[in-house]
Order: sequence, then C-alpha cells, then structure tokens
Amino acid sequence: MAASVPPTPIVNIRPIQYRDLEDVARLAQEEGNESGNIVDLGQQLQQFRRWYGLLKCFSWFPNPLRDFFSAYVAEQNNQLRGIIRVSPFNRTRSTWRVDRVLVDQAAQGGASLSDLGSQLLRHCFQAIWEARTWLVEVNVNDKDTLSLYRQNGFQTLAHLTYWTISGETLQALADREPDLPNLLPVSNADASLLYQLDTQSMPSFVRQVYDRHLADFKVGLLSAVGTGLNRWLRHVDEVSGYVFEPQRKAAIGYFRLQLCRDGSQPHMAQLTVHPAYTWLYPELLAQMARVTKEFPAQVLQLASTDYQPEREEFLEQIGATRTEHTLMMSRSVWHKIRESKFSLEALQLAEMLQGLQPARKPVPGRFSFAENVPPPKLEIREIREGSQPRSESAEDSAR
Repeated sequence: MAASVPPTPIVNIRPIQYRDLEDVARLAQEEGNESGNIVDLGQQLQQFRRWYGLLKCFSWFPNPLRDFFSAYVAEQNNQLRGIIRVSPFNRTRSTWRVDRVLVDQAAQGGASLSDLGSQLLRHCFQAIWEARTWLVEVNVNDKDTLSLYRQNGFQTLAHLTYWTISGETLQALADREPDLPNLLPVSNADASLLYQLDTQSMPSFVRQVYDRHLADFKVGLLSAVGTGLNRWLRHVDEVSGYVFEPQRKAAIGYFRLQLCRDGSQPHMAQLTVHPAYTWLYPELLAQMARVTKEFPAQVLQLASTDYQPEREEFLEQIGATRTEHTLMMSRSVWHKIRESKFSLEALQLAEMLQGLQPARKPVPGRFSFAENVPPPKLEIREIREGSQPRSESAEDSAR
C-alpha cells in the first residue's frame, strides 16, 4: 500500500497587522546579520509601531500617508513566514515599487524564497489594481533575489552605482566658488521646469516606465506636513535648488540634499543635469559641498546611472568611492486589463440611437447627375500636308 503524502500547508497572504511587527522585526534582523548590511526596515517598523493608530486612520481615505508602510505577510500554520513591502512610485499610482521581500527559510517546513516570494509578488500584482508597472532595485551580488525577480518576469531597466564622497573631498570642493549665476530655490511654481528637466535627462524607455507627471514635482499641504514630521523624527534638514537657463527658459540642473543635523547618518544627495550641460557637474557638486559645511562633518552619498557616463567620469576624477552596484528592474502587468465590453463590435448602434433611425425607407430622387451628364465629345480633324492648322475661332471657343 502506497504511503500517503502529507498535504501541503496552505499559505495565507493578508495585509500586515500590529501583531505581526515583532516577527517582521525578527526577520529583518536575521537578514541583516546574514548579509552584514544595515537594514533600514527596523527604523521604519519602529515609526510604524509608534504611529500605528494614526496611520491606520489615514489608510481609509486618499492622502500621502496612507502608503507609509504598505505591506503583506504570508502565514503558514498560523506562523509568519514572509513579508513583502510595496509603495507607489509616482503620484498617479500607475507605477509601484517592491521595497523588500523577506522569507523565513530557516523555519521547519517553510517554503523557499523562490516559492513563497513568487506567491507574495503575484498577490501584489493582483491585489493592487492601480499598478500597471512594477519596479525593483536589487544588488548585483544577490543572486537568489535576482533569480526570484527574473522568474516573475522582471527585466533589467538600468544599472545604478552608489558613490560616497569623503569629508576631505567635500572640503576641497567647497574651497572653490561655483559659477552658478542663476541658482534659484525650488517651489511649486517651478514644477513644470523640473518636469521637463526630468524627462530630458533619461532615455525614453526609462521615462515610459517611471510615468512621471507634473503633479509628481509639486508638494501638497498634507505631503509637506508628513515630510516635515519625518525630518523631525530623523533629525534631517533638506536643501534644494535648480539652475535656470534664461535663453531657453528651462531648468538645466537640479539638486536636493538631505543633511543630518547630529552626524548620526551620512548626507544624501539627488542630482539631475541636462545631457547638454554636463559642465554643471563640478559646479553643482561645489555648491552642495559648501552647503554641507554648515552641518557636522559626514560623508555624502549619491547615485549615478549607466545612461549618465559623464557623471561617473567626474566622480572618478574627484576620488569618490563606489559602495554598491544595483540593477533597476521593471515588469509590466498590462495583462490585468481585460478586453473591454464596450468594443465597436459589441456596440448595438440600432438600439442605442433609436432617435436617429429613419421612420421609412428613403424614396429615390428623379435626377441622377451621374447618368444624365453626357460624356465629352472628341472631335478628330484631318490635317492635310502643307496646310496650316486652323486657329480656333470665336465661334468654336464659344461652342
């Protein structure tokens, strides 16, 4: 008699709850110990636990804070086996990003990263109906995670390199005066200029995936309050500016700095330069270095993509250090949009447009111009030898 195979435990995937935070923190701690990297998920969990009641109320209506910690957990045998955290990438919520996938592979009878991670990803693809494109950023050395995303249809979009500029290099850059005569502060009135700069600084296939609009460069009231609260909790200040070209009436360079007031974490920078004005790289780096002099000495971190070779060349010249190399991957889920029932073949125009139907059959008219107009007559004349052709008389022309 053949031995019966024990049934596979059913995996239940649901939104995260307050009682799951301790298990999620344990998973994050284990992953950080194995990889040797600092996991920022722990700090986000602490903030989520502190403001859980308020964030839960915010999740009931549209606002910038409703997706502060959007996550789904996988349960198996009433135990947490995995978690996936996602967030919207743009304001229209057409592109979403996978922030983290954690699976407890050490548990007895637990599923692997490939199996349980794929179930978590597919659940997000189906549950978040707004998402038409998904983004994920993976370290090139994380082979298991890369295999998971490639198995689920993600393809390479761009290569990203993270750089670290030391405090000594920042001091050397701050000694020179930057040549930026049209450096202006950023406000909501400049959203159209920043949107044009962002679209012109990246290839078309990347721009299509990001799907940014004018609203992505404006800051609303609730968003400003939430950002200010986050800065206060993290002891961070923000400084931003852009370079205006008066002849073209366009922005040609933009930077944003997140500066740590107590020196507990490195400064973060975002830099965007128009491809036709690559000479702005040293000028903007010098301006950012001068801003960091007012804060505790700390390194500056920024990223560059493979479609911006001039930035990487400049960072190598000033002695910046490569700290991480990642892949930006994307996946389209347009297959979720089924065929619409309102196609032209399904439309019953006779039933919809009753008022435009003729009351009786049309009666043909008496005259048809196509039948009554005689064909043009061709006159053939014989021209004798030695005679001159007769000129057209007034009577012939009148005829």
